[in-house]
Amino acid sequence: MPLEVNELKNDLQFEKPILELRQKIDELKKFTSEKEIDLTDEITKLEERARALELDIYGNLSPWQKTQIARHSMRPTTLDYISEIFDDFIELHGDRSFADDPAIVGGIAFLNGRPVTVIGHQKGKDTKENIARNFGMPHPEGYRKALRLMKQAEKFNRPIICFIDTPGAYPGKAAEERGQGEAIAKNLFEMAGFKVPIISIVTGEGGSGGALALGVADRIFMLENSIYSVISPEGAAALLWKDSGLAQKAAETMKITAKDLYQFKIIDGIIEEPLGGAHKDLPHTAINIKKSIEATLVELLAKSDGDLVKDRYTKYKDIGCYQ
Repeated sequence: MPLEVNELKNDLQFEKPILELRQKIDELKKFTSEKEIDLTDEITKLEERARALELDIYGNLSPWQKTQIARHSMRPTTLDYISEIFDDFIELHGDRSFADDPAIVGGIAFLNGRPVTVIGHQKGKDTKENIARNFGMPHPEGYRKALRLMKQAEKFNRPIICFIDTPGAYPGKAAEERGQGEAIAKNLFEMAGFKVPIISIVTGEGGSGGALALGVADRIFMLENSIYSVISPEGAAALLWKDSGLAQKAAETMKITAKDLYQFKIIDGIIEEPLGGAHKDLPHTAINIKKSIEATLVELLAKSDGDLVKDRYTKYKDIGCYQ
């Protein structure tokens, strides 16, 4: 789906040539309808040029440009994907210890008639929503809520589907006082031993331990324009070169894109996005995600409980190489 002119307010710098050309095409179409002058040939040529420009720009995105798309303010959230992919979703709240964390949502839903547990980071689409969701950065109670729902899923033999999209766990003083590190570590430990299938999909940013806390899965997929890293490009630049302004340079060297991580065998597959990013066509993106989940569940549900845990252990043991 081509970029719409009304998206100018949400455009990225590298998209401006496309948006300006699309705007010119719209102006010619309006002029044609009002003045009854036939400019079909000119419009057709510009349409072809715009399409070629889109293919050229979006087909050769740099890691930093993919990072910008992954962080796009209109990129679909976990709740967007849940409404498109699953039926009868019931959101469950609270960690039964401190509070409910709106930066992580989770609950029970149906996938083609099969009950599943769905959990994911939740960002907002505007400033008000992002403040309410803490910009998708969970507190410890968010991870404890997620773990409570995963344990419930194992008890009732429901597959677990996780959507990852966070800059990282919230690093504030209150979060640390309530055991942020312990909460993340507990999720990693417990997820490694669950006897039900776990599928994780990185839909936007996969940042640090905040992402890993939902990422110990039998299969990990990434959307084409998502990123997955131990630290943000800004954080890496600040640590390595004492200048967060060198984030673009860091992104180029960190190997954080889906293509890089697939080559390193850290993830199991890349899910295609529409041209320009998932926010250009949510239904199309959701269909692609659903197909990946369906095919993977068929494979994982055929395994015994013991084989699931054993294969999950082997998967993570084999990541990386030693010299």
